[in-house]
Amino acid sequence: MGLSWLRKNLDPEIQPGVVYFVDDDNTYDLKIFAQMRKTKKVSVWPVGLVGGLRFESPIVKNGKVTGWFTYWKPDRPFALDMAGFAVNLQLFFTYPEVEFSNYVKRGFQESTVLSGMMVTLDDLEPLADNCTKVLVWHTRTEAPKLTSEDKMKRKFGLGSDPNVEV
Repeated sequence: MGLSWLRKNLDPEIQPGVVYFVDDDNTYDLKIFAQMRKTKKVSVWPVGLVGGLRFESPIVKNGKVTGWFTYWKPDRPFALDMAGFAVNLQLFFTYPEVEFSNYVKRGFQESTVLSGMMVTLDDLEPLADNCTKVLVWHTRTEAPKLTSEDKMKRKFGLGSDPNVEV
């Protein structure tokens, strides 16, 4: 409904902007909002306390996103959390058929939306100091469960980077 409202009530040529899907059980550092204002296409950043890890994050090499640090389904086209990206408003007008769907497989809503806009890894703009700082957390109303940290170490040989500021 929100995307429909945007498309009916805004003109991105007159009112440029960025679309970000906030969640009531997240905590946000205001810095992320200042940074995402500069989004040209799609900006991305780490999210803390998600997926059973201290954080999930795009992997960035030489300023470009090359993959995903996540335990759960790392082979998704865009293996990131909804709180970990923002989209330039213009893309929702360029691709008016892109919508959220109740029929998307669990965990693939982000990939479905971004793929529907023909977004590629090369289009992604890493924020939060090249994805080395966490500025968004899934704080929820319960203690975080970091159950995937040890699984990540066993499966991939590494856990969350201790140098990332969470």
